[in-house]
Amino acid sequence: MGHSNTEVDVDHIIWPNGKRIVLLAEGRLANLCCSSLPSFVVSKMDEYVASLHLPTFDAHLTELTDEQAKYLGLNKVGPFKPNYYRY
Repeated sequence: MGHSNTEVDVDHIIWPNGKRIVLLAEGRLANLCCSSLPSFVVSKMDEYVASLHLPTFDAHLTELTDEQAKYLGLNKVGPFKPNYYRY
């Protein structure tokens, strides 16, 4: 059995009979090996990680009042940026 690695996270396994298998991510979940994530995933992760760091700086976030949320046309708990917003 032969083996070649032509791309990052892409392996070609060649069996003795000549048949090939293209193996992504060494058999792991392919969505965990991709080189980039959709922007909305990153923004949610960034917001979450930032929220975890707030106590380190003795900081906190204020929540919108019902009146503020209604005025801005937003849900009180988010999301606060439209889907088309890019970081």
